[in-house]
Amino acid sequence: MIQKYGDLAIQQAKEQLERWPNTHGEFLIHLEHPEFSALCPRSGYPDSGTIIVDYVPGEWVVELKAFKLLINGLRDQRISHENVTNWVADRLQAEIEPRSMRVIGDFMRRGGVKTVITVTRGLPYSFAEYKATTL
Repeated sequence: MIQKYGDLAIQQAKEQLERWPNTHGEFLIHLEHPEFSALCPRSGYPDSGTIIVDYVPGEWVVELKAFKLLINGLRDQRISHENVTNWVADRLQAEIEPRSMRVIGDFMRRGGVKTVITVTRGLPYSFAEYKATTL
């Protein structure tokens, strides 16, 4: 089967995230991917939600298209909400080594139950201060 260009781009992002040097010191980056989708590991039914990442970069920042493709690459995977959120945090921690990071998986209701998973990595940082000024 011939892969489409989007499938090839997703595969490349899965192998290694493209990143850029941080040339500005310490600041907060806020990312939102509102089109997350994957499959429930138990039922196989589709899950969807928003993946939110707040991070203070170290030496690197993630390239935005690479981040999008990484999340899009999960669409056919059977993975739980908890595992998705931790997997995203682990990948970003390993590849861009932020000083501080918070990853939030804000998932659509399933069976009437709302699920929000929050994972933190790195040094403590006051993300609440940022949230209060941006909403």
